[in-house]
Amino acid sequence: MAAVAEIPADANKMDSKPKAESEFSVQKLVDMFTKLNPLAKEFFPSSYSPNHDHGFQGFNQLSPTQFLVSTKPSANENFLNSRRRRNSFNQGRRRVSGRSLKAQREDSIRRTVYVSEIDQHVTEERLAALFSSCGQVIDCRICGDPHSVLRFAFVEFADEYGARTALNLGGTVLGYYPVRVLPSKTAILPVNPTFLPRSDDEREMCARTIYCTNIDKKVSQAEVKNFFESACGEVMRLRLLGDQVHSTRIAFVEFAMAESAIIALNCSGMLLGTQPIRVSPSKTPVRPRVPRPASH
Repeated sequence: MAAVAEIPADANKMDSKPKAESEFSVQKLVDMFTKLNPLAKEFFPSSYSPNHDHGFQGFNQLSPTQFLVSTKPSANENFLNSRRRRNSFNQGRRRVSGRSLKAQREDSIRRTVYVSEIDQHVTEERLAALFSSCGQVIDCRICGDPHSVLRFAFVEFADEYGARTALNLGGTVLGYYPVRVLPSKTAILPVNPTFLPRSDDEREMCARTIYCTNIDKKVSQAEVKNFFESACGEVMRLRLLGDQVHSTRIAFVEFAMAESAIIALNCSGMLLGTQPIRVSPSKTPVRPRVPRPASH
């Protein structure tokens, strides 16, 4: 007869107790969930406006208009919209001004001719006088080394007819060389009108003033003054300008005599420091600096 293992009563109690507790916990959760009302207010979106006349409705019975979000813009949206409108307006205004500037530049180019192979003894006044027979000359700029025939100029007329007529002057001998005249591909950069001479005295100052470029950054203002005084004559006023961005500096030098300014034009190509300077007549006077009022 087979032996039957006897299970202690305590063991049966241990196995049945956790099972009963587990079944109780699950049943308790089931009971809690079945008591929840799926149509309760907590289960509806915040944008939903309940129908006060009929109480809460099921989702299948809700009207689409009850879920519409308010279309009234917030303060933040108003601010963003105003910024967008303002930026759009500014961009439109920049496009208009940009087109206007481009049109003005293109018009100026059509009224300008490029003149090359200019004799070193020819001045801007003499060149402008030659082309004045073609029409009203409103600006004339000679560029390049004054000691070379590689100098060139831009001559701007009041209208396109003057520029077209000026093309016929190609081959005209001015000084010792015939000049070449072609349509210009660029406009003359205008001088700031606030810097131009305002009186006869300032025009006389311009006749005694030279514009010097390509000055070595290591050269001081005193050295520039000594250079021109030893080579040309007494310097009345000198303005040395420059910044940390550009590798060289510029200067406006006003002499006591107009003859000294003419002599200074021959200094182009001479070394001042380690750089050969370039000298040309100045279109603007060197105005004395106005002292700032003392702050209290």
